[in-house]
Amino acid sequence: MRIIISEFMSMDGVVQAPGGPEEDTDGGFRHGGWSIPYFDVDVMGSAIDEMSKKTDALLYGTRTWRGMAGAWPERAGDPFADWMNSVQKYVVSDSLNDADISWQPTTIIRRADMVKEVSRLRDQPGGYLNVWGSPTLVRALLEADLVDEFLLMLEPLILGGGKGIWAEDGAAREFELTSAQSCTTGVVVCHYQRKR
Repeated sequence: MRIIISEFMSMDGVVQAPGGPEEDTDGGFRHGGWSIPYFDVDVMGSAIDEMSKKTDALLYGTRTWRGMAGAWPERAGDPFADWMNSVQKYVVSDSLNDADISWQPTTIIRRADMVKEVSRLRDQPGGYLNVWGSPTLVRALLEADLVDEFLLMLEPLILGGGKGIWAEDGAAREFELTSAQSCTTGVVVCHYQRKR
């Protein structure tokens, strides 16, 4: 499988709490929901739909998994929600245990085992192992050189601070732009693949 990172991202690289005001207020972040006014159903919705059709499993950090687990089960009946609820999910977490896993199918990966387990999944046949949100996890995957692709939805605003996904280990990693689509809302949807 190929690991793809899917993110709504501000011009200054912030990915924190794109979907709602209470999603993630760490660090006093007060712009939760910033992405919603820029969502272009035709372009962004199509890109997400196309990517989901190629996705065999989702990979999350704890906070993102908790948010998704709290939102998607109640949306059952919509084709995308039904897919979200039925697709295999993995969560990298030391705080969750089996009793916490109500959103099935979900498998817990412990942090100490993340590189080994994600590498094992990556070596299996299949489509995408898709990471949504989860900035701490994304940084760890980049530092372990486990990221194959990015789907970035670059949105026309600067947030002035917040969580980002970029590794700060001093290593250069080259990617190639394979497609870019502009939205009527000013968002540019960019797909990058790792250059090897």
